[in-house]
Amino acid sequence: MCVIAIDAGTTGVRSRAVFPDGRPAVASYREFTQHYPQPGWVEHDATEIWEAARTTLDDVIAEVGLDHVAAIGITNQRETVVAWNRTTGEPYGTAIVWQDRRTAGRCDELEAAGHLELVRDRTGLVLDPYFSGTKFEWLLRERDIPTDDDLALGTIDSWLIWNLTGGDVHATDVTNASRTMLFDIGERRWCPDLCELLHVPIDALPEVRPSSGRFGVTSDRCGVPAGIPVSGVAGDQQAALFGQACFEPGMAKNTYGTGSFVLLNVGADYPEPTEGMLTTIAWELADGTVAYALEGAIFVTGAAIQWLRDGLGIIDEAAEIGPMAASVPDSDGVFVVPAFTGLGSPWWDPYARGTIVGITRGTTRAHIARAVVESMTYQTRDVVDAMVAASGTPITDLRVDGGASVMDDMLQMQADQLGVTVRRPVDQETTAIGAAFLAGLAEGVWPDLDAIQAAWQLDATFEPEPDRTVSDTAHAQWLRAVDRSRAWAD
Repeated sequence: MCVIAIDAGTTGVRSRAVFPDGRPAVASYREFTQHYPQPGWVEHDATEIWEAARTTLDDVIAEVGLDHVAAIGITNQRETVVAWNRTTGEPYGTAIVWQDRRTAGRCDELEAAGHLELVRDRTGLVLDPYFSGTKFEWLLRERDIPTDDDLALGTIDSWLIWNLTGGDVHATDVTNASRTMLFDIGERRWCPDLCELLHVPIDALPEVRPSSGRFGVTSDRCGVPAGIPVSGVAGDQQAALFGQACFEPGMAKNTYGTGSFVLLNVGADYPEPTEGMLTTIAWELADGTVAYALEGAIFVTGAAIQWLRDGLGIIDEAAEIGPMAASVPDSDGVFVVPAFTGLGSPWWDPYARGTIVGITRGTTRAHIARAVVESMTYQTRDVVDAMVAASGTPITDLRVDGGASVMDDMLQMQADQLGVTVRRPVDQETTAIGAAFLAGLAEGVWPDLDAIQAAWQLDATFEPEPDRTVSDTAHAQWLRAVDRSRAWAD
């Protein structure tokens, strides 16, 4: 028996069979096209995403056997929006992707008009084009989409649910809804005031359901086998938090990808909005159990390694970064602040720019490489320190995944910077695993959270040095470097 997770990311879709007995996963992957019609605009073809999902799902079912599939879970790139016709099933043009910045001016208008407090209070978010609300508004206005009974609006999870169920179900889960800038995360319902403010018809939005629970069943009208329960849905970062089994307040995860996303479980009560942090719903289970999380978005971590490779030519392959950084005992006073596109949490400074300070005649490629690796740990500490200060919830441990988490030396630095244990799991595909856990929990594949915790497998543990003097001194220097990067651009 297995659960198939459909992981619809930003550049491709992976379907992955997760087995409760720990057998190796079965997976299939398809990329889809990225569209950049103007500078700062990013679009996807929603039909192409669905075809990638359908094809990869078919591949996995063919390999594991239909009779062995207990459920389907979905995890997805968050904030990307689609509009489609309920009768024809056809999208109204391309999807607008989470990276898209076309509504930045509109967000500035809304803030100047005094609407930031409403957004922060109801949604836990900030006014930024990253989120879905102003994207929906733009789609409806600029493409002249009719706001009639046939209109459906949703994020990628809703689009996949609609297609998988043959158009029977228009739904989303609380985690994806909480990223739209239209959802009251305290009341857990669409906010009429925000929908009115952004001219988004509330009836076109999907029904919001728990992250774990049966959404519907597949229909052969969509070209996949009929009757498979679709029973778990979560946005990618919340799915990773669940996949890392961070079920107790104080447990946190960090995904070291192109950027990094730190999520801290802060428990069942909606915390007050926090400057520099996003508040989001971590998940809701079928029994009504809800967990909230603070989220910190770090824009550049792994992308700085790509810059060393492609921009500076310091390394030829990304895998070289770990050995090169480890070839020197420290960065010899060099600090790299990779604010290539501004700084995210906790600074939220779009005008910051990348900075290298502390260079001397003795600085080598290895020192710069190590400074880049160290910057990942400093940025994570900045976010975690802000989360702990704001929430009053001390972090108990940090569970890590993502490409850079293969570097043992980096994870040891991270433990030393945070002063807490860092744990790396055997299986790094935590977003897919989280979606599978949510779906399998709903269908009894895993009977409870204790069973999921037992299924989480530890690969390595990194304990902090008891004396934090060296780490604290280095971090203080890092903050001086951050100050020099901020407000640099006009």
